[in-house]
Amino acid sequence: MTLIRFDRRELLKGVGAGLVVAGSGARVALAADIMIGIVYVGPKDDFGWNQAHAVAVKALKTLPGVKTVEEENVPETDACAKTMESMVNLDAANIILGTSFGYFDPFMIDLAKKYAKVEWRHAAPLWNKDKHPKNLGSYFGYLNQAHYVDGVAAGLATKSNKLGFVAAKPISIVLSNINSFMLGARSTNPKATVQVIFTGDWSLPVREAEAVNALIDAGNDVITCHVDGPKVVIETAEKRGAKTCGHNSDQSPLAPKGFITGAEYKWETIYKGYATDLAGGKPLPNMVAGGYEADMVRNSPFGAGASEESRKAATAAIAGLRAGKPIYVGPLKDNKGNIVIDKTYTNLDPFLDQMNYLLEGVNGSIT
Repeated sequence: MTLIRFDRRELLKGVGAGLVVAGSGARVALAADIMIGIVYVGPKDDFGWNQAHAVAVKALKTLPGVKTVEEENVPETDACAKTMESMVNLDAANIILGTSFGYFDPFMIDLAKKYAKVEWRHAAPLWNKDKHPKNLGSYFGYLNQAHYVDGVAAGLATKSNKLGFVAAKPISIVLSNINSFMLGARSTNPKATVQVIFTGDWSLPVREAEAVNALIDAGNDVITCHVDGPKVVIETAEKRGAKTCGHNSDQSPLAPKGFITGAEYKWETIYKGYATDLAGGKPLPNMVAGGYEADMVRNSPFGAGASEESRKAATAAIAGLRAGKPIYVGPLKDNKGNIVIDKTYTNLDPFLDQMNYLLEGVNGSIT
């Protein structure tokens, strides 16, 4: 996954424009001849971004009349277009799911124009009703909500009150996860702080390992991250005896002693919805987005690093998010002393997409 920027104003403008905020609970597809093609930029077993989608596709295979065709390690070049076109022509795919940022423009846009009877959906909210084909669309999940829950549990798991965060780039979606994690931690442990190290890119295993070691050397005893494949982060922290919270998919097998919980996408909610609509002959929504309130994110099962107190607090936090309890309750200052959140914002408010700061309680710099 590469750079993602989006504005929830576009997501929330109107149902009439083809927008659906996913409802809770997955629908069951009707028996029909549905072929779903999905293309991954990396390996399906990366314990990260790609695996999160692969888990959802596996769930699709349990639905009657639904078949899938997958291709992994497909670069963001014309190779992705050739793979997708092959799925249409050779496998008779009804819908193509492109899961990497660079697949969308120009490749999926051009293919949607060429194959107007095929549906095309992309895992980043880039579709624009005024510019793009009507058989093309986007979907995404607000993972910061699950990172907030991670923080709730981590705040009760730390002994040093110091939490470490390895992040790829200081862009809004990453900053939202960091700040939400910190607010979750402070909700259960007002003394908690979060130290951030930015590696500079989405997948830099050597730098990720170095960042983990530096954070632990600085006294951080719980480590989490926002990188594409958290495997190195989680394994390095486990070897050093630190506790961990995951990102993108379930990393609990990598840390049998220290894993607390993790922030996961729940793509199957969307994918099963697509399958159901296709089977029923219904038009697909062009934009689908949501968080816990829409059953589009989840937290990994608790691991050995989670105390009973952590489990209870995290479970209560999840219930609150499902009911719409806000994460950002102002006034809040950034870590330079400026008020950046002046009031309480709902969890889907477009204002939160403009995040370009680290909140008070986070040690680090975005410059």
